Amino acid sequence: MALSTADFKTGLTIEYEGKVFQILEFQHVKPGKGGAFVRSKLRNLQNGSTLERTWRAGESMEAALVERRNVEFLYREGDDLHFMDMENYEQIELPLKSVGDVAKFLKDNTPVQVMTWKNTVLNVELPQTMEFVVTQTDPGLKGDTAQGGSKPATIETGAMVTVPLFVNEGDAIRVDTRNGAYLERVK
Repeated sequence: MALSTADFKTGLTIEYEGKVFQILEFQHVKPGKGGAFVRSKLRNLQNGSTLERTWRAGESMEAALVERRNVEFLYREGDDLHFMDMENYEQIELPLKSVGDVAKFLKDNTPVQVMTWKNTVLNVELPQTMEFVVTQTDPGLKGDTAQGGSKPATIETGAMVTVPLFVNEGDAIRVDTRNGAYLERVK
């Protein structure tokens, strides 16, 4: 399906130079002199890199039909991750390297979305925030928090997160899975 620059919207996926890109942002520009154009910032869904591209107004490109499937993460076995499709209960096995950095936040029975394009897995999307139990961190010293402060902590999946000094081992915390940032302690 052919798209024009007039069809651009944030989140749209397009094929460009044989690769699949998602539009992160765009801006239609109509200078006083010359033809209109569109500035865009694109993310390559295959390797995660970003690209800035300027298009002539009305230029066309192909839409990339990216399929999103709701799956549940079951377990990790060596370098393979096992998921179950929530519609037909079919099991999917993906190599750890195809999932990338999201693997460090995968817990058993976590609902996620798998993005595929032409039967190739592009990405695994986690919920934006998840709760984890802190398994290892240094104790915060009393009076050490006058200026605020932070320390590294290991969560139940083995990932390292920077947390405030008042967080202790065994505490449940909420983490933003997009950037690995501590959000709050959960009661």
